[in-house]
Amino acid sequence: MSEQKFLQDLEKKLWTAADKLRSTLDASQYKHAVLGLLFVKYVSDAFDIRRQELIEQFKDAEHDYFLNPDDCETPEEYQAEIDAELEIRDYYTEKNVFWVPALGRWENLQNNSKLPPGTKIEIKNGKTTTYEIRSVGRLIDDALDAIEKDNPKLKGVLNKQYARLQIDQAKLGELIDLIATIPFVHASLQAKDILGHVYEYFLGQFALAEGKKGGQFYTPKSIVSLIVEMLQPYQGRVYDPAMGSGGFFVQSEKFIKEHGGKLGNVSIYGQEYNHTTWQLAAMNMVIRGLDFNFGKEPANTFTNDQHPDLRADYIMANPPFNMKEWDIGIKDDDPRWQYGRPPSGNANFAWLQHMLYHLAPNGSMALLLANGSMSSNTNNEGDIRRALIDNDLVECMVALPGQLFTNTQIPACIWLLTRNKKARGSLGDRSGKVLFMDARNLGYMKDRVLRDFKSEEIKKIAGTYHAWQQGKGYEDEAGFCNSATLDDIKKHDYVLTPGRYVGAPDGEEDGEPFAEKMARLTAQLKREFAQSVELEKQVKQSLAGLGYGV
Repeated sequence: MSEQKFLQDLEKKLWTAADKLRSTLDASQYKHAVLGLLFVKYVSDAFDIRRQELIEQFKDAEHDYFLNPDDCETPEEYQAEIDAELEIRDYYTEKNVFWVPALGRWENLQNNSKLPPGTKIEIKNGKTTTYEIRSVGRLIDDALDAIEKDNPKLKGVLNKQYARLQIDQAKLGELIDLIATIPFVHASLQAKDILGHVYEYFLGQFALAEGKKGGQFYTPKSIVSLIVEMLQPYQGRVYDPAMGSGGFFVQSEKFIKEHGGKLGNVSIYGQEYNHTTWQLAAMNMVIRGLDFNFGKEPANTFTNDQHPDLRADYIMANPPFNMKEWDIGIKDDDPRWQYGRPPSGNANFAWLQHMLYHLAPNGSMALLLANGSMSSNTNNEGDIRRALIDNDLVECMVALPGQLFTNTQIPACIWLLTRNKKARGSLGDRSGKVLFMDARNLGYMKDRVLRDFKSEEIKKIAGTYHAWQQGKGYEDEAGFCNSATLDDIKKHDYVLTPGRYVGAPDGEEDGEPFAEKMARLTAQLKREFAQSVELEKQVKQSLAGLGYGV
């Protein structure tokens, strides 16, 4: 079975079963129950894989870790020596595998989740201790607490709220059994690839289930893929100041793998205000084995910047659209407002300038904003946009189709900016030029509510952008793309709406002279007006016959 078919079958089976167990629990709460257990499954699987490797190494006479059975008097003594060695933490941490104490291991959860409250069990973790079952939820919380205490990097990451969840304890036990069915490996997929895919799929499904609230932690995959394909973050520092659950980082990882790059060449930096979403993002990174820096704590990006000295090579974000009252406690002379003080009633240009402030001299950035950002002159938004254009920071504008987001119907666009448009590497000189693309007619309805991009459409947009950047193979296409100069933009009063620049698509010539066509269409319109008057007269007569005058 192919990787794609295997993963698709697995995700659908798991989601259908998990959703049946949700019962009356709100999706926003249930999300943490499911994703937290997925995390425990991952760290336990990784731990068990390393454990099996160690067992083989202990028995391999050619390996440095070989344990000679001849040094023991009995097979039982030899097995006891292996068991003791398997509980040495350093064997796991040397391979960047999280040490999982016995209480936190998946087998402990699954084997004991059906036991009645009050049951006492023995936990063997180098030494034997007694643990009393109080509830399934408490067992999970204690397992997470044990994992967190033994791994300082996970401090504050795990959501230990299972005992408080308003969910039938038996259903929690069934959820554990369901997640236990996720296989270790596929012929060509590792445990982290499988669990990472399931984690990402569940994030998307929960975003749909939560509707408007879901957009606070999840950006649709097609939009994330488009931005990553355009920026191509091969190496350097990657930053997202409104990271949600970390979708841009996940897609960057996939991009690097698909193009033969090395994950070690990328450093991940992020920030998120919502504590539970910050936890989701951290677990998302851990499951994929990605190193990351999300600051000391969840925090407001504007008032408590967790990376004040960062200058990133790539910045990507989907910040909240048109956020109001964002500037409480922010000084007017904040160094981030180099191109103008953003208005209190709208944070769009605050996000944009925060990102610019953290951009490296040769860095590139992309962010999603509401369409109003391209043309609004409210307060000083027009002045800020004018300053950005005059300083030649805007590189590309992409108008997006509607219905792409789970949380808003506000029309959106992508801003791509760079500090240096001069020729370097494979890039040509784009100084004084801006690429406009109108993608409003692209995409397809994946269901009754949401639109999605096809992979070839993503390639078309990204490929057009790269061809324009490199100065090779690019041509303006009426109705889709146009390379405009700063003078062109000034003539349009600094409005950046792509439709103003790309024009209408070329129509097919039908061979009919314009004068003849206008005469024919005008006559047709005159006849239809006459028919309209006659129909109106008949309707009035019918109503009068019924005693209703109009």
